[in-house]
Amino acid sequence: MVPSSYDPVALTQALVRCPSVTPADAGALDVVQQVLEPLGFTCWRLPFSEPGLATVDNLFARRGSDGPHLCFAGHTDVVPPGDPAAWRFDPFSGELADGAVWGRGAADMKGSIAAFLAAVAQVNAADGPSSLSLLITGDEEADAINGTAKVLAWMADNGHLPDAALVGEPTNAAGLGEAIKIGRRGSLNAWITVTGRQGHTAYPAQADNAASRMAKGLAALLAQPLDTGTAHFDASNLEVATIDVGNPAANVIPAKATATVNIRFNDTHSGASLSRWLRETFEAAAGPAEIRFRISAESFLTPPGPLSDLVADAVAETSGRAPILSTSGGTSDARFIKDYCPVVEYGGVNATIHQVDEHALIEHLIGLRQTYAALLTRFARTWGAR
Repeated sequence: MVPSSYDPVALTQALVRCPSVTPADAGALDVVQQVLEPLGFTCWRLPFSEPGLATVDNLFARRGSDGPHLCFAGHTDVVPPGDPAAWRFDPFSGELADGAVWGRGAADMKGSIAAFLAAVAQVNAADGPSSLSLLITGDEEADAINGTAKVLAWMADNGHLPDAALVGEPTNAAGLGEAIKIGRRGSLNAWITVTGRQGHTAYPAQADNAASRMAKGLAALLAQPLDTGTAHFDASNLEVATIDVGNPAANVIPAKATATVNIRFNDTHSGASLSRWLRETFEAAAGPAEIRFRISAESFLTPPGPLSDLVADAVAETSGRAPILSTSGGTSDARFIKDYCPVVEYGGVNATIHQVDEHALIEHLIGLRQTYAALLTRFARTWGAR
């Protein structure tokens, strides 16, 4: 049931009450659609699928076709809540308490979607962008295969590509107005397998210790920093996520060792260059290994300029703070949007995202609506005059 008002608090509650753990939609996109259609938007539901993966529902909505086109992008899917008994309130209750909406997705990022919907309702269509759209996916928190990337391809095929985009991910650590994201680091995963020969620890010459070789290879990867950072990015970092030999005995040299490594990298590198470096460095220290790579995202940057200035001005007007321009954090769907238009991110507070007792303060939801409303009017007044 969609609230009759366009209150960002009530809308956040309505969205949180949809248990939309990826890939389930659980009615979340219906909430968004039922808000937008009375505001003059045409909505398309865009389910996509891949062999072996669940079908994911997505929504694209647009109002107006002339003039500069602004797109708001976000996701209604959420990560699992874990043990509901560990929560103060049911994780999908949308409970109001202590000046906050409580529940999975309140901060990441149903609150931002609710605030944007409320801002669209607040700003008269004549005062907002002459062309405005929303790209809302149900596949951001998991595979990110049947979501934003495929919706963007559909938008390109159907004449709906925007001139600029805003992603509503929560960008602030503690309070509104702290940070705008103008890029993100890339992410590379490597699964490493070293195969040796089992033997007795008292007779090492008769065996080939896979664990020792793995340790030497990982030590080589960690020996030196990847870089010292760039003008807009922190230093890249390599983290060992798992090490396993499956060996319960202290007197047995293991024949196999596996490890998983993740690298978050800046614009000094590419996924391909780091893959080459990792393989060469590891094998030089540890000998031959089977290494499988997955590049989840390349680093990207929307250079400071008209779009970041526009968002920063709206943030400063409504929050009284001058936001920093940041590239910190993990990946987001902005990594797909940047191939089509300039994109920045600004949303709520990320202090409780993916945690037990995730919540969004009411004052932050109201403040975010005000910022988004200011952005809509600023975009309408200034973007076409660039």
